Amino acid sequence: MMYPIGQPGRAWSNEERAQWLSRQSVKRSYEQEVLGKVHALEGRFDVCSYGELIYGPDRYPLRALKSRQWSQDRPTVLVTGGVHGYETSGVHGALLFALEEAAEFEGRVNLLIAPCVSPWGYERIHRWNADAVDPNRSFVADSPAQEAAALMRFIARFSEQILVHIDLHETTDTDESEFRPALAARDGKRFEPGSIPDGFYTVGNSEQPELAFQSAIIEAVSRVTHIAPADENGEIIGSEVVSPGVILLPYRKLGLCAGMTDARFATTTEVYPDSERATPEQCNRAQVAAVRGGIEYALTAG
Repeated sequence: MMYPIGQPGRAWSNEERAQWLSRQSVKRSYEQEVLGKVHALEGRFDVCSYGELIYGPDRYPLRALKSRQWSQDRPTVLVTGGVHGYETSGVHGALLFALEEAAEFEGRVNLLIAPCVSPWGYERIHRWNADAVDPNRSFVADSPAQEAAALMRFIARFSEQILVHIDLHETTDTDESEFRPALAARDGKRFEPGSIPDGFYTVGNSEQPELAFQSAIIEAVSRVTHIAPADENGEIIGSEVVSPGVILLPYRKLGLCAGMTDARFATTTEVYPDSERATPEQCNRAQVAAVRGGIEYALTAG
């Protein structure tokens, strides 16, 4: 597949990045669809400002929800969504959990919820930020992504307490039709076609997999939507399926959000919103079930 920007075998220069940026347009409102829901929860949570994204004339305030009854003696659960802004259920699943389920864990855990890490990408329904950088490969020292750097600074003060980190994502058909070809073009590499799994799966940390934790999430989600099967090679997106619906990747090596803390229990969820077998509501509910299932397991095991 020939991507419309750049030359084969040559990584993008600033000229190609500017050309790519000129093709992006606002398709939905972060202020109305996300910030409005965050501030509607002020009666239940402390709403924390943890920075602002600045892209030219555009300004995006960054907000997180924090338990009001915070205790140093309780474990902390971190929920992140919208690290890839186009992955809608990650954002709205996190908000739905805060609205409907969080109260059940009051007094048992501290909650930190950052529902939309990449608002520029949310508005443009895009994986990257305005610099054509993938935030979910940027949770590293001296991060090239404003989104990742801001979240890491905010979370650093809580990091020693964090027992659970659940990072909510989606795998979409546009991964194969747009984002993987764009990545290959940006980096001057050849695009290798892949496949999109039909169903929910999780990505655990290959250095600390906690497979029983991953399986507990799969079990909880299976009551809401279907779980992605392995392909003919026993893989999902090119990685070995180590347990039904579970693959492993090296979080820290790849700069993934789920590896930004030393949480014992960490996972990246992946919902498939383009499935004929799942509705947007099911996708949101699957994310909620993943968070709930992960917390319940960790409180038992931890």
